[in-house]
Amino acid sequence: MKRNGGKLIVECLLGLGATKSFGVPGESYLAVLDALHDTVGRLDYVLCRNEGGAAFMAAAYGKLTGQPGICFVTRGPGATNASIGVHTAMQDSAPMLLFVGQVGRDMRGREAFQEVDYRAAFGTVAKWAVEIDDADRIPEILSRAWTMAVTGRPGPVVIALPEDMLTSLTDAEPLAGPLDISEPAPSPAAMARLHDMLGGAQRPVILYGGCNWKPEAMARVQQFAEASDIPVVAVFRYQDQYDNHSPTFCGEAGVGMVESVRTMLKDADVILAINNRFGENSTDGYTLFDVPSPKQAIIHVHGSDLEIGKVYRPAFGIQAGPNAFAEALRVLAPVKGPWSEWRKRGRDAYLQGFELGDLLSPVDMGKVTALLNDILPDDVILTNGAGNFTVWPNKFFRFGPKARLLAPQSGAMGYGVPAAIAARVAYPDRTVVCFAGDGDFQMNCQELATALQAGAQPIILLLNNGIYGTIRAHQERHYPERVSGTTMVNPDFVALAKAYGFHAERVATTADFAAAFERARASKTGALLDLEISPEALTPRRTLSQMRQAALAAKEPE
Repeated sequence: MKRNGGKLIVECLLGLGATKSFGVPGESYLAVLDALHDTVGRLDYVLCRNEGGAAFMAAAYGKLTGQPGICFVTRGPGATNASIGVHTAMQDSAPMLLFVGQVGRDMRGREAFQEVDYRAAFGTVAKWAVEIDDADRIPEILSRAWTMAVTGRPGPVVIALPEDMLTSLTDAEPLAGPLDISEPAPSPAAMARLHDMLGGAQRPVILYGGCNWKPEAMARVQQFAEASDIPVVAVFRYQDQYDNHSPTFCGEAGVGMVESVRTMLKDADVILAINNRFGENSTDGYTLFDVPSPKQAIIHVHGSDLEIGKVYRPAFGIQAGPNAFAEALRVLAPVKGPWSEWRKRGRDAYLQGFELGDLLSPVDMGKVTALLNDILPDDVILTNGAGNFTVWPNKFFRFGPKARLLAPQSGAMGYGVPAAIAARVAYPDRTVVCFAGDGDFQMNCQELATALQAGAQPIILLLNNGIYGTIRAHQERHYPERVSGTTMVNPDFVALAKAYGFHAERVATTADFAAAFERARASKTGALLDLEISPEALTPRRTLSQMRQAALAAKEPE
């Protein structure tokens, strides 16, 4: 049976197990859109308002589910808009497939309308970038792309689709059945050596990261850590993968790293690093460990051989996927050593970090987050973009084994709202709460229309302080009293959200928040709470004025 390239792509995605996709329509891939007409309820197309928002949704969907998030965009401007989601998926190690329309094959190389060389444009951003020149090869290339997206270090793959290839006929058969690929597993000898190294330690730490964990796998890591009384630290924005209520959990190594975590990692003698890439944020700017040969003996476990030794030479490297490694860890005897007090100090410091005084703000986010810790369901999904406001979901919320955090390692503003929508698409019955700054929110606030149309409305907590807070903080530290380009004039966010069909209200005081949040939870059409936040309350423990005065004092001549 002959079918055109667009129909074959959609049938291959169905065969691979895709059920959701995100995108913005374009004339360059009309044949794909036509094929999606017949797959409603099997492979749904979530219509987005900007390609950046669509790509963020696909990246978040991949991070949340472990299956590639699917995104369709048009050529040229559509692809460049979507690049932010590709970059975010790469930094998050999240599986994603971005399909991009392309000019006809007979026009390539002439700088035709909206023509881009996608191999060149995405070559250093994506895990793989490819163009399908022949419709007969669609099954082959889609199978390879899906495999690359989910294996090793998961990541995004970009697939360019020439317009005339999509309309050409082929008798190639679509892919049938999802891929079944086992993770690389550690050998018994490797596990025995790991056991000996941990058993000989004085100050061991387990450091983990990555988004492709299965819940039962992390539970096995937790069982081993608790049986061995070893402290556990999360890589930047992956604290949701481990039960924060465990006595072994000691915090997150990321932006704004607290001193107790920094000290623990610097003073550790053996670090079992599982499924993490050693990025800038989790290494405090590559200062916690010497490059390339750390003083700490690092046992690096990763599914990709390209990650082991990329920055730091491990004392011992194990190529194994996180879930296969956790299965091997399950049968490993606990290790014992003189580190119980070491672990306890780390845990005590983590718990003390939640102690806060009153904040100088109409709405006190310390008290708000403490309330949310108490009332949100066990399987809540929190999302955020980038800005100082992210300290609240990232540092002051304790994630249980069922809760999830969707937050970009790339530090991309505008991620939180699309990620929350994607979470609601993936899990329509779960509570999804997005934390957004006023600047961050306006990067992708138009996607509220996507939420309305898809019936995937989250609860949005908009922290409104009228400034680009992170940059203002840097200004006050380095150029005190010289404010430039960081003060915003904002719209009426309540009116804006209501125009998109959301329940919305302004919350002017801390005392008003609890009742307002209950109304938000009761809303069937999502909700936005516009929280009045003082610019002074820029960080939990230091005001904007204190930052300014400290910088001015440092500049005064002695």
